[in-house]
Amino acid sequence: AFVAKQLMEPERFIQFRVAWMDDVGVVRMNRGYRIQYSSSLGPYEGPLHLGPHVNSSSMKSLGFDSVFSNALTGYGVGAAVGGSDINTLDKSEAEMQRFCQSYMTELSRYVGPDIDQPTMGMSIGEKEIGYMYGQYKRINVKSSSGGRPFLTGALPQAPGYGVVHFAHEMLKERGTSLAGKRCLIVGSGKVARCVAEKLIEYGAIPLSFSDASGHVYEPDGMDQGKLNTISKIKNERGALLGRFIIASTTAQFNDPPNLLDVPCDLCFPCAEMNIINEDAVNKLADNGCMGVIEGGYSTVTPHARKLLKKRGLMYGPHILTLTGTPIMYALGQNASDKRLAEEVARIYNEVKRTSQEFNARGDLNTGANIAGFLRVANAMMSHGVV
Repeated sequence: AFVAKQLMEPERFIQFRVAWMDDVGVVRMNRGYRIQYSSSLGPYEGPLHLGPHVNSSSMKSLGFDSVFSNALTGYGVGAAVGGSDINTLDKSEAEMQRFCQSYMTELSRYVGPDIDQPTMGMSIGEKEIGYMYGQYKRINVKSSSGGRPFLTGALPQAPGYGVVHFAHEMLKERGTSLAGKRCLIVGSGKVARCVAEKLIEYGAIPLSFSDASGHVYEPDGMDQGKLNTISKIKNERGALLGRFIIASTTAQFNDPPNLLDVPCDLCFPCAEMNIINEDAVNKLADNGCMGVIEGGYSTVTPHARKLLKKRGLMYGPHILTLTGTPIMYALGQNASDKRLAEEVARIYNEVKRTSQEFNARGDLNTGANIAGFLRVANAMMSHGVV
C-alpha cells in the first residue's frame, strides 16, 4: 500500500514556458511539460504530446499509466511523459520548427542519453522529433549512447504495428484471426495509418479514417494504394482528410453522419483521449462489433470500459497495446517487426496469466495494470523509502 501511495506522486514535475515567434513576427507563448514519473526500473522514457488537451492533469494521468505500460515490457525502462498545449493544426512548418527548437532549448536541461528518452506521441511525428534532435545536438556535446543517437532509434511504425499484433493475439485466443475482419479506424495520424498498413498485411479490411474535417468511409475497404494516397495527404501539415474523396470514386465523406454507425468487426480508436464513451460502445455492440483495441492514449473512458465488459466485447487497453515503442527502443539494433511480434506474444501471455491469477480472467486491463504494478513495486521496495 505504501508503494501505491508513493507512485501517486511523480519523481519530478517540470513545467516551463515556451516562447516562440510566428510567421507574422508576433511572439507566442505556450506551456511545456515533462513529468519524470518513475526511474525504479531504469532511465526515464516516454512520449511527448502536443495539443490543446495537454495540461498538468492529463500529463500526470498519462505519466501514471506509462509507469505500468513501460514496466510490462520486462526491460529496464522507466516512465515519463511530456508535451505542450500548442495547437498544431493551424501552424506552418516554419512555426513548428521554431516551436520545437524553443521547447527543446529548455527541455534539454532535463533529458539526454541514459537520463530521459522522449519518444513520439500525439501530434509528434518524425519531423517534430527531428527538429528537437537537431536543437539538442546543437546545445549538447553528447547526443548518443552506445552508438544509438538520442531521440531516434525506434521504428516510427512501432506503435501502430504493436497495436495490430496485440489484436492478432487476442483473436488467436478466441480461435479466429484478423483475415477478412472489417476494421473501423478512428483517427488518421501516423499510428492510425500504420495500424491500417499492418491490418492489410494480416488480411483484414480497414474501412475508415477520421480527422477534424470529418471521416472517410470505403464500403469495400482500403487497399495499399488508397492508404498511400491518404498518407500523402496527411503528411502535408494542416491538410484535411476531405481531399481524399477527389482521389477515390467509392469513398463516402461524412456518410453516415456518425462514423460509429458503420457495421464492423473491430474498432481501433487512434484519435484523441476519451473519444469512445458509453454511447459509442452501445452503437458498436449493436452493430456487431467484436472488440475495441486502443491505438491511442486513453481513448476509451472508464465508464465505457465497464460497459465493454458488460456487453461482452474484447478490450485491448492502451497500457498493453502501446508498448511497441519502448520494446523497439529496448531491442536497439536488433529491432524488427518479427521481434516486435514475438515480444507482443510474450507480454500478452504474461498479462493473461496475471489476470487469471488475480481472479479477473479475460480482463486485460486489470491484468496489465497488476503485472506492471508488481514489477515496479518490487523494484521500489528494494530501493527503500525514496
